[in-house]
Amino acid sequence: MTAADSAGGAADFDFLHGSWTVRHRKLRLRLQNDDNWQEFGGTMTTRPILAGAGNFDENVLEDPQGTYEACAIRMFDAVAGKWSIVWIDGRDPSPDPPVVGAFADGEGHFLGSDALGGRPILVRFTWSRTAEASPRWEQAFSGDAGATWETNWIMDFDRVAPTEKDRT
Repeated sequence: MTAADSAGGAADFDFLHGSWTVRHRKLRLRLQNDDNWQEFGGTMTTRPILAGAGNFDENVLEDPQGTYEACAIRMFDAVAGKWSIVWIDGRDPSPDPPVVGAFADGEGHFLGSDALGGRPILVRFTWSRTAEASPRWEQAFSGDAGATWETNWIMDFDRVAPTEKDRT
């Protein structure tokens, strides 16, 4: 076990392994001073990969504009003590640029660069309530190099009880 492992590190996302129902809440328009939120359901299943060096999740999002699938790949860099997260949306299966970060005091903070409408933005993921029965993920964008942030997507997770098939 490395120092990063003993301090959490590679086990930080273990809370997410398993099956979940998801309550989504997202802004219709991003970085446009919109306050119209859409709410919808979904599911997610997460499993470890590469002997625990990462995990992979499969998502079904019941978006009002149409149900779609997506996935995330999370990999832990034990040398840097950081996680890299890549999101892949089934509607346009090109991987999004990664967000990179770590957990401290039970919260995960991850940051990356992307573009929105051709304009450079910063992207922030925050994982909270990871020790509780219903963890939360939030996404925020900044169009001004991090001076201000707009939270535009919130996901609340509830664990699905494992079935007998899941236990075998």
